[in-house]
Amino acid sequence: MRVLVVGAGTGGLCLAQALRRAGVEVEVFERDRTRTDGLFGHRVGISPDGAGALRACLPGPLYDTFRATVAITPTYFTMYDERMRELLGMSTGDFGASADDECSVSRITLRQVLLTGLEDVVSFDRKFVRYEQHDNGTVTAFFADGSHATGDLLVGADGTSSAVRRQHLPQARLVETGLFAVTGKLPLTDETRALLPPRVLRGVSMVYAPHGNGAILHVMEFPWDHDGTVKHGIGGNDAELLRAWPGLAFDNTRDYISWGFSAHRRRLPADFMRLDGAALHRIVLDATTTWHPDLRELFRLTDPSTCFPVNVRTSEPVEPWPSSSVTLIGDAIHTMTPGLGVGANTALRDARILADALTTADRDGTPVLDAVAAYERQMHDYAWPLVAKSLERFDGDAALYKPVVGRLALAGIRTGMRVVNHLPAVKRRMAAAQGADRGHGRQEG
Repeated sequence: MRVLVVGAGTGGLCLAQALRRAGVEVEVFERDRTRTDGLFGHRVGISPDGAGALRACLPGPLYDTFRATVAITPTYFTMYDERMRELLGMSTGDFGASADDECSVSRITLRQVLLTGLEDVVSFDRKFVRYEQHDNGTVTAFFADGSHATGDLLVGADGTSSAVRRQHLPQARLVETGLFAVTGKLPLTDETRALLPPRVLRGVSMVYAPHGNGAILHVMEFPWDHDGTVKHGIGGNDAELLRAWPGLAFDNTRDYISWGFSAHRRRLPADFMRLDGAALHRIVLDATTTWHPDLRELFRLTDPSTCFPVNVRTSEPVEPWPSSSVTLIGDAIHTMTPGLGVGANTALRDARILADALTTADRDGTPVLDAVAAYERQMHDYAWPLVAKSLERFDGDAALYKPVVGRLALAGIRTGMRVVNHLPAVKRRMAAAQGADRGHGRQEG
């Protein structure tokens, strides 16, 4: 069996690691020119689904390295208004989770971990153009540089704007939510630490502000900084990486604060997605003039070069299709809003299930098509409900973003949160439901 993977993102690399570990021939083709292109040093939360997939797919020592490079686990999940008054506060225990069930990792570090050991498997500067399926069951992928590769299966792991999906499932639609976001980061220092309440320093925090504007804060504090040492090797100050991307934005061994600001597109410039970091930084400062001074100072201290824009989109669910020698994983098939924070974790889950099916087929000599069909049946069952739930929590058509009724909607949301905050049993049930979506308590083989 030979598997071709288009896209060296989280899902594609996890799949390649699992197949390589099982002795299945795999090649990964990435459109970026080098291993350092397209890397943003911001946070991704790895849930039990994601951690379980990494544990199953990575070689043991590499999984241990992943665990060694995570930040201190968040203890709290807290919602605030723009004046930093608590609306609803939950803890790890409310989710029915242990301290090891959730991991905060730097995206850049995770990418470096997943690339480790695949140096002879991943090819960069290979932009996918199209594929051809053959009567003998094989498939050939063609690239912009004139090269091509043939295998038994082509896996589109090329993200939200997937070129593989456009050819394979032209009926699959990507929908605009009407929401845009800016993300940024700044170092965690004595000065910036003093701006944050204790629950923010040890948790994931969300801000619900007027007009539907919002923010999310993650503090990334790494254990190895506590004794004055800096992690070397994977997750450390990769010399080649820092030469290509100088500056703190990609110095991912240091403690930092990652934040995101979101707003409806009506309240943003028409050319928002083309703006540079400095312009995006100014937009955030202009939109938060009535927010708590400490939050304002946090945004002000952010290096504008770390700011980049995000167009929040979602996939429209697709009815099951006939399985073939082409399949899709991660955002290439089920892009989600950040409402649940499970996009990367679902991609890792895809990779694990597909790798298991392909490994079994390779070992038993059963058709690749059967393995693909088994994966796609499961993916349809779990992915589309998560897409829908993510949209429910982050949808520009919601009343919260309406010009007139938005004020009433925001007041209702805030009141509801404050009430739940004083009802421990209700709060635990709410947290347990959220935890279930992230894989807490799920048993998979």
